[in-house]
Amino acid sequence: MSLAYKIAVLVFLENAAGEQLLLLRAKPPNLGVWSPIGGKLETAVGESPFECAVRETFEETGHRVTTADLHLFAMIAEKAYEGQTHWLMFLFRCKVPLPALPPPIDEGQFAFFSRAAIEMLAIPETDRRALWPIYDRYRDKFVALKADCLPGKPVVVEIEEITPAP
Repeated sequence: MSLAYKIAVLVFLENAAGEQLLLLRAKPPNLGVWSPIGGKLETAVGESPFECAVRETFEETGHRVTTADLHLFAMIAEKAYEGQTHWLMFLFRCKVPLPALPPPIDEGQFAFFSRAAIEMLAIPETDRRALWPIYDRYRDKFVALKADCLPGKPVVVEIEEITPAP
């Protein structure tokens, strides 16, 4: 299968109470479902994943962070996501809590949720089967994974490397 490859970041942000910030997406991909903030790297200017995470955090939430405020906890290669494209995604955890709920943006509206409440939300199936369990298990470490997301089959995630936290 010959599909385009896209490179993106997701940034997991929380408030001081430990609730996760999610965006109810108003645009594809993931239209109508809740997900962490993020976006595609500006590859034409050579943007790094860390630079993209800093930029996307500010653009979507108004929260100013630096690369030192971010922890890269996972890299995941998703094959044939929704049968449309391959994704190379870098997952970051922001170590600086958000002081308040950001206002709505063109891409959707925000809300904070406890980790348990996220299980009851409309979220992408790959987030439910892969991304949130990865966050739960590796948010203070680093893991490299690949996921087979071919339509009509269960998502299969394989660990390629784990680095323990220092």
